[in-house]
Amino acid sequence: METEGPSAVSVRKTSLTPKAIIFQKFGKEAHYTVDEVPAAQHGCPGLAIPHKGPCLYRCSLQLPDFSVVSEICKKKKDAEQSAAEKAIEKLGIETSTDHPSAGEAFSKLTGCVKFLFSNEFLSSLHPLSGHFRAALQRDGDLYSSVPASIMAVYDSKLSNLCKIINPEAELNNILVISYIMRAAARLESVVTFEGQLSIRRKNPYPPNIIESLVIQQSDSANSICFQGIYIPCSLEKAVQSVTLDVSSTGYYLDVIAQKLGLTDGNKVLVSRTIGKTSSEMRLYFAAPKSFIFDLASDLPNVKGVANFEGLLNPRASYFIGQEIYGDAVLASIGYTWKSKDLFHEDITLKSYYRVLISLMPTGVYKLSRDAILMAELPVAFTSKTTWRGSFPREILSMFCRQHWLSEPVFIPLAASSESTRIHQKFVVPESAEQETECTEASGNLTSGQEMIRCEVKLFSKCQDLILECSPKELHKKESDSLQNASLKVLSWLNAYLKNPDMSLEMLNYSAGALDIRFYPQNFFKKFALCRSCHNVDHSESQRGRFLKSNSISGLDAVPEHGVCCLSIGGPDSGVCPSNGSLLFISYSVSLVIEAQNMKELLESKEEFEFEIGTGAVVSYIEAVITQMSVGQSACFNTQLPPQELILAVADDTARTRSLLSSACCLEYSITLLSMTEPPEDRMEQALFSPPLSKQRVEYAVQHIKESCATTLVDFGCGSGSLLDSLLDYPTALEKIVGVDLSQKSLSRAAKILHSKLNSKLDPAVSYTGIKSAVLYDGSITVFDSRLCGFDIGTCLEVIEHMEEEDASLFGSIVLSCFRPRILIVSTPNYEYNVILQKSSLTSQEGDPDDKTESQPLKFRNHDHKFEWTREQFNRWASELAARHNYSVEFSGVGGSAGTEPGFASQIAVFRSRSETKEDNPQIDKEVTHHHRVIWEWDSSNCSRTAL
Repeated sequence: METEGPSAVSVRKTSLTPKAIIFQKFGKEAHYTVDEVPAAQHGCPGLAIPHKGPCLYRCSLQLPDFSVVSEICKKKKDAEQSAAEKAIEKLGIETSTDHPSAGEAFSKLTGCVKFLFSNEFLSSLHPLSGHFRAALQRDGDLYSSVPASIMAVYDSKLSNLCKIINPEAELNNILVISYIMRAAARLESVVTFEGQLSIRRKNPYPPNIIESLVIQQSDSANSICFQGIYIPCSLEKAVQSVTLDVSSTGYYLDVIAQKLGLTDGNKVLVSRTIGKTSSEMRLYFAAPKSFIFDLASDLPNVKGVANFEGLLNPRASYFIGQEIYGDAVLASIGYTWKSKDLFHEDITLKSYYRVLISLMPTGVYKLSRDAILMAELPVAFTSKTTWRGSFPREILSMFCRQHWLSEPVFIPLAASSESTRIHQKFVVPESAEQETECTEASGNLTSGQEMIRCEVKLFSKCQDLILECSPKELHKKESDSLQNASLKVLSWLNAYLKNPDMSLEMLNYSAGALDIRFYPQNFFKKFALCRSCHNVDHSESQRGRFLKSNSISGLDAVPEHGVCCLSIGGPDSGVCPSNGSLLFISYSVSLVIEAQNMKELLESKEEFEFEIGTGAVVSYIEAVITQMSVGQSACFNTQLPPQELILAVADDTARTRSLLSSACCLEYSITLLSMTEPPEDRMEQALFSPPLSKQRVEYAVQHIKESCATTLVDFGCGSGSLLDSLLDYPTALEKIVGVDLSQKSLSRAAKILHSKLNSKLDPAVSYTGIKSAVLYDGSITVFDSRLCGFDIGTCLEVIEHMEEEDASLFGSIVLSCFRPRILIVSTPNYEYNVILQKSSLTSQEGDPDDKTESQPLKFRNHDHKFEWTREQFNRWASELAARHNYSVEFSGVGGSAGTEPGFASQIAVFRSRSETKEDNPQIDKEVTHHHRVIWEWDSSNCSRTAL
């Protein structure tokens, strides 16, 4: 795969509307309210009824920190745009397409700095003006001096002008501070001092202004005390809570400076906000001493080069995506647009760890579900109706904001013309409502049944192309294509962030599997700090050991998923969840400490819903739940996940962190409350009684009885529904074998068969002659000599879950190598779907709001790779039979062969034309064991083996 590319990629700039700009910055936190303005009455002489003028509108835009009201407009959308324009002007966001030169930008910057020290600005309601007022309460030489680092992050107009002067200022706050200090040095109205990162007004403010400020401050003269987080640069020291006490006459930045071992707040650098847009959570850390002296020199061009002292702080650096040296303080405090009072809120250790996990895509999803120890970012997006939690596109946008990337670029493409973009501009939504439509409505985006795929591109703030994803899958809806493409990017980023030390070769391989192309130079430049943070995770995330680990064996454990001491209680209906089922569970997770014989509750939910088979829960949860039926409860132990996940849910984080140094594990208690069958089963149950699945089993059982077969192998046995049913009928079978790739399903089958076979040993209650049973873990397209020569083979509703070429390979291997005397294969009849889907008013795979006519039929299950018509199935089976000396006859269940559209489930019965093994000497000559024995039962000693 090609991964090298230019360090910067030219991106066609789009003219964004004001609403689009506001949406990019605030997302769903921007709320528009449009009201009708009473129009003037236009009277006309001689008329008794006055005429009403045209409707007029005014829009109120509420943002996290302030609100604005638009001008009066004739159209609602114009009022919304007007409100957005006013908000942009207040925020100081540069939208002009005519960018000034670097010299012009510096002149504007100088003018802006001058205005900040004016009488007018001091009394205004602006986040930065609060710092100017607080500076008037500082003592001694610090009186009225305002830290330049505060000006750099609290006034976006200043930072935007610095980006025009030098684009590198986008990612380098030191440069912004440099240009602000240089601009201040040109002014006669302000003073800068050598060795100080601060600016002071030269002449004092007028007495009347000072007096009014004193009155205002006396009205709210209260000391504040709040919690922050101290993040040491040394990994040997733990992150800890710190108390910050700001007096009514003090400046909070000076208090933070003291915690960092600095003399005053002028020597403190401040990061951009962390987390949601409305947050005031920022990192505070020491400015470089050598940089302070550089400012005093009369350099023609400020480079902003800084030599930091101390060690790199990997934890703090990961939070904001830039290198931080020395210790840091994470605090949520500052002045806002809403009030002149100082805003503050506590940051606990628990909230620190929740912010930490939100920097990964799976962490965002866990938080959106409020199920940190249960949920996992799904690996598949089946439909909007079955997805729970934040949608992939929303998570991707949030990820880009948190890691200081540009908003993701989505490019929908019509399948009919791969080179033709559906939209003539990059997709930039204007509001949360338009996020799924992606662009302003301009008629139908696609016509008829045109299929769509979507490309995604991620750029740095400097417009360097980091990665692009170009999925091959086609979708009927543009929103589905956007969500699936977003999920692919999230899945790959998630894998990298979990293991940033993976080799470039492995990164290329995993990217290619998800149709992603990434540019190493740009990618590693952006995410280089992830490696150091990954080492932090390993140093803190010690794994607890199992309790009673010697109990891991057989059916009371799922060792490949790290599960032990598994117990499942309650009546077993025999119906377990399958892929596509929607489950409701209740659960609790506790930390068990062996030495102290104690248990602490970490997380619990009365109801939690998810779709099985999509990876929406951690793997060991799904491994256990697929062995349960509705009403049953399970309890088991498992190893500790990464420590930050546990600390993100613990109420007493400090105490829990100390407990984790002991031998401990997690204990899960789960109850399966209800289960909604996947669409295939629901559609079939709406029409057939008994259910179609039971009719298929009964069809196979009837042929088994008639054939007098003594040996049977079930290819793709799943949870053993056919093998289980065979034990309820009198047959000549003596040996039954099942083969499947899913260890979860095989574990369930072993549990059912073991219990039933042991109960059948009593002659008084049994009429089965089964003497042995074996379950193999392996692919049915791989040869294993132990599967050769059986009397009958079955493969019910399996091949459609394979790629078509694999289905053909299976047919060839079975009939040429395994050569059962009889082979029964069933698969859905695609032509029957029109009846099934008409009977299902709301399908899990569809959108109930979708009213599009003449849509192509859906597959019965999202996991189906294909579904054949009768003609396609007949051709496949007939060609196989002719090639391998078998006859074949066709039948089915559900429906009728003589009535259109035939059977719901079509069946082919292959019969060997030869009754001797000489026609296939390979059976005796080759001894090849590719499959693994999962479970084995023998009636002579009632033994079972679980390997």
